[in-house]
Amino acid sequence: MYLSIFWAIWLYVLYLFVLQTGNDKYKLAATSEDGVKKPKKGKKSKKDMEELKKEVELGLTNFRAKEILARDGPNALTPPVTTPEWVKFCRQLFGGFQTLLWIGAFLCFFAYTIQAVSEEEPANDNLYLGLVLAFVVSVNGCFSYYQEAKSSRIMDSFKNLVPQKALVIRDGEETIIDAEEVVVGDLVEVKSGDRVPADIRVISAQGCKVDNSSLTGESEPQTRSPDFSSENPLETRNIAFFSTNCVDGTARGIVINTGDRTVMGRIATLASSLEGGQTPIAKEIEHFIHIITGVAVFLGLTFLILSLILGYTWLEGVIFLIGIIVANVPEGLPATVTVCLTLTAKRMAKKNCLVKNLEAVETLGSTTTICSDKTGTLTQNRMTVAHMWFDSHIHIADTTENQTGTSFDKSSATWAALARVAGLCNRAVFQSNQNHLPVLKRETAGDASESALLKCIELCCGPVIEMREQYPKIAEIPFNSTNKYQLSVHKNPNSSESKHLLVMKGAPERILDRCSTIVFQGKEQPLDDEMKDSFQNAYLELGGLGERVLGFCHFSLPDDQFPEGFAFDTEDVNFPTENLCFVGLMSMIDPPRAAVPDAVAKCRSAGIKVIMVTGDHPITAKAIAKGVGIISEGNETVDDIAARLKISVEEVNPRDAKAIVVHGGELKIMTPEQLDEVLKHHTEIVFARTSPQQKLIIVEGCQRQGAIVAVTGDGVNDSPALKKADIGVAMGIAGSDVSKQAADMILLDDNFASIVTGTLISQIYLPLQDELNLDIYIDIMKRQPRNAETDRLVNERLISMSYGQIGMMQAVGGFFTYFVILAENGFLPKDLVGIRIGWEDRYVSDLEDSYGQQWTYERRKIVEYTCHTAFFTSIVIVQWTDLLICKTRRLSIFQQGMKNRVLTFGLCVETALAAFLSYCPGMDVAVRMYPMKPLWWFCAMPYSLLIFIYDEVRKYILRQNPGGNMHFHCTSKNYVSQADS
Repeated sequence: MYLSIFWAIWLYVLYLFVLQTGNDKYKLAATSEDGVKKPKKGKKSKKDMEELKKEVELGLTNFRAKEILARDGPNALTPPVTTPEWVKFCRQLFGGFQTLLWIGAFLCFFAYTIQAVSEEEPANDNLYLGLVLAFVVSVNGCFSYYQEAKSSRIMDSFKNLVPQKALVIRDGEETIIDAEEVVVGDLVEVKSGDRVPADIRVISAQGCKVDNSSLTGESEPQTRSPDFSSENPLETRNIAFFSTNCVDGTARGIVINTGDRTVMGRIATLASSLEGGQTPIAKEIEHFIHIITGVAVFLGLTFLILSLILGYTWLEGVIFLIGIIVANVPEGLPATVTVCLTLTAKRMAKKNCLVKNLEAVETLGSTTTICSDKTGTLTQNRMTVAHMWFDSHIHIADTTENQTGTSFDKSSATWAALARVAGLCNRAVFQSNQNHLPVLKRETAGDASESALLKCIELCCGPVIEMREQYPKIAEIPFNSTNKYQLSVHKNPNSSESKHLLVMKGAPERILDRCSTIVFQGKEQPLDDEMKDSFQNAYLELGGLGERVLGFCHFSLPDDQFPEGFAFDTEDVNFPTENLCFVGLMSMIDPPRAAVPDAVAKCRSAGIKVIMVTGDHPITAKAIAKGVGIISEGNETVDDIAARLKISVEEVNPRDAKAIVVHGGELKIMTPEQLDEVLKHHTEIVFARTSPQQKLIIVEGCQRQGAIVAVTGDGVNDSPALKKADIGVAMGIAGSDVSKQAADMILLDDNFASIVTGTLISQIYLPLQDELNLDIYIDIMKRQPRNAETDRLVNERLISMSYGQIGMMQAVGGFFTYFVILAENGFLPKDLVGIRIGWEDRYVSDLEDSYGQQWTYERRKIVEYTCHTAFFTSIVIVQWTDLLICKTRRLSIFQQGMKNRVLTFGLCVETALAAFLSYCPGMDVAVRMYPMKPLWWFCAMPYSLLIFIYDEVRKYILRQNPGGNMHFHCTSKNYVSQADS
């Protein structure tokens, strides 16, 4: 019993503490219209409302503010933990494949040490090889570090998110302070153009609208007022969030959270706490290291055993072991990977794709699913007039970026009246010094919807500023959430009309209720039921397209009641706001970017699934998805099927619908298994009204399906998903600093189509296979993305081809040249067995060859090193053909031709380098390479020709039998089913 009482008291104290601090979760209280919190029933207040209101208006005292600042810390986001530069450098120098090369260099030094200890005049070749390996690895590491450091410096230029100053009321006086000094409980004021300095609870507002697009994905500015409108903090009207912009009006509010405790701060913390997975190319290189290490160790041990059987000492056997292991390490692969990635990253940068992490280049090319944000990525991020309704018809406006779309009849008198209302009842203005720019490219000051109207009227009717000068504004009632309309009174210069013109716009149903007549074909007539039905049908149709619809009306104020100079009172309204004349409707939408539909189609043809993930309304999201092709023509959602069959949604089998629109509320109650079902059984998916955590869940769900996921986004809400995805793609123009920090790549033009271009350019996976055995480039938008589980960089067929087929021919060519030179110097192959001991003995100066000639130790070694040189040059010669056969997968080299001049030049340079090493004075001392007779260069030619004929026959069989087993190292037939380079 006492224990129960103790726990009850403890919980009550804890409740009071949470209620007082209230920093970790929002507790939204219902409020009255003027923003005063409604008292709970049965609870007496110690202070009356007037006292409380007076205290709120005075704000915090400076002393109390300092106490809270000391307790909570500055109002700033904790910067993410940064990796020290020396750690980044060491990762590039010792990470991944570099480790294998360092081991190779160490083994070379170790072999040289053994030789130095056991021999009087040790060979320096292992020392030189170790130094070369160390040099190559160091240069490659420095180069990789430089590339990533350069991208990091570009990232520093984006850091501009946190507001610098804030207007607060303390001790009853307005004070401008640094935003970092704002504390919980501060009374702050924001106005149009300001950035909200913290999460605030709005207590008063005058036409305040904020841009939440970076936080929620909503492209339309959201009204802020004292009204409590939703249990969801992200959707209620009485909270304005840190870092969002106030685009219209003014507001006052109490700070409820600062710094990391704000919504944006929590999202940033969530993003920074996530660990990104290993990139596909890193997995492939790790897989390759395991294979090549296994092969090298197996061959090394095999030759060690053979050397011991043949009578070599264990020191000589160990040197053999080390030599074989080092010889199997492809020293050029890290440099090839870095060069491929770097060159590709530079090409991508020219196409507006900035790569922060070089490994992300290949990941983009392997992408199988793209989860794309809507606002600013798929769309233009600017509200645009899409349709008008007047004279009982819906007219289509031109929403294209270059104004090349359809137009409508602008000669109608009703359109002239509608344009006049839209231009006058509008507070948006163009910013100065922009007359040289196209209308759609001009920056505006004002609400996004009003800006859309302004640009539409400017395009259709000429300069709006001239219209406003002709109709000077006398009085105005700004839009508010209670009236849901905006009204203004203007002087009318038309002598045929009254001296004052009243214009109004707002929610269509509210505007229609205030009208008794309507303009039809330029004439005013009664608003009968037929016109109301036409209005209702148009309203529903435009709303179903996901567009924001506004109604417009006007009224000529009678001159006898409102003579010139009449004092219009907008507080205590002294003019009519009923029985007005309805003019028409205009609807707006954030239209798709021009290049997006084609980009989505290319993704679909390539087997890349595009999923829309947005915080916007489901109707709007569905309309845009259909507009860009994410939901393709002919595919229906469950709602579409229900509407077509005229049955309830519950009666439709969800699997009958190829497309689906999932609301965030539905996603919230889904289990991981149910989400997997949605992702598995629906090919066209739209997620709407999603939260940041839900975007993260969607990415994880896609990854559970085995997909390589790319996520695009520009808002703070996208950053956790960007961090979790295999590759995060942020927007460079509209993107927030948090999203750019979380992403692996940045689109400098904010265009979804650039991702497709980047995907095409980033297909460096196959050229990396070329470093091993292939050189090919195909149109990746005409084939499926590679399967990361089966389409490996190194597989059984590649090993078989490299070691068992082409590799054996190359080796035989080298040994043939070796034996030819020995034979020409008197040592026939049949007499070579058993002379090793005498050959290696420096004290034997009379070793006889097959013809009885005697050879000193020095002369024998010159012949031996000449054979080594010939073996090297023969490998160069057979590699000519190896490179040529790798140009194509199916086509004959005669069909393909030698169009690659760089490749031809490379072959010449390679041969010239081999000749230089052979004939340059001093090479006999430095690398023990000796001059050769010109005829010896041709010994390997027959084997080079054999490789060429062998592969031409293989390709011929493959062309005659597509999909057969002759495509030697690709486990996916998609890689061999397309045109060759």
